[in-house]
Amino acid sequence: MNIVIHPTYFPNIAHFVAIANAKTVVFEMDDNFVKQTYRNRTYIYGANGKLNLNIPVIYSQKNRQKYKDVKIFNEDKWQSQHWKSLLSAYRTSPFFEYYEDELQHLFSEKVDFLLDFNLKCFEVVCECLQLEINISKTETYQKTYKDIIDFRHLVHAKKEPNYAFEKYTQVFNNKHGYIQNLSILDLLFNEGPNALNYLESQTITAI
Repeated sequence: MNIVIHPTYFPNIAHFVAIANAKTVVFEMDDNFVKQTYRNRTYIYGANGKLNLNIPVIYSQKNRQKYKDVKIFNEDKWQSQHWKSLLSAYRTSPFFEYYEDELQHLFSEKVDFLLDFNLKCFEVVCECLQLEINISKTETYQKTYKDIIDFRHLVHAKKEPNYAFEKYTQVFNNKHGYIQNLSILDLLFNEGPNALNYLESQTITAI
């Protein structure tokens, strides 16, 4: 299947299930930026439960901004904070050390634009997963598509459906139980080379 989807910050499991099972992935590049979506946030499993990692952006609601034009507010030193959170959450996971070197540079190299950073993160994760996919990018915004399955709704972080994805072992399972649909990093650090098999064995349907 061919799908259209938003590039997000370390996409969640639902995003990657759709991506891993697609023939061609079309990234939406010409939409408007909307706050409180996965465009600039991802959720991981911390010692106290579900933890939101949010990228601060320079954004004014008075003037509509294209997603591709939104700049990151780097004065916040958010990259070091996010990396510390990942270390705290996953340093005891089975495969953190296996992928650590491939990911660490993303949290030390300055990037100005949110969309550019998300695409860079996506590339690195695909390398970690050893996932090869055909990628194309939109040039203009289309509200609907005829021959492409539209998964752009997955960008919304609120009112998520209860995905029936298979459970896998998580670091703090014994403390807080299983937490569904976290960042792809949660799956990667816990399942390692089996992560791609997991994604390809799950199913997701568009709205």
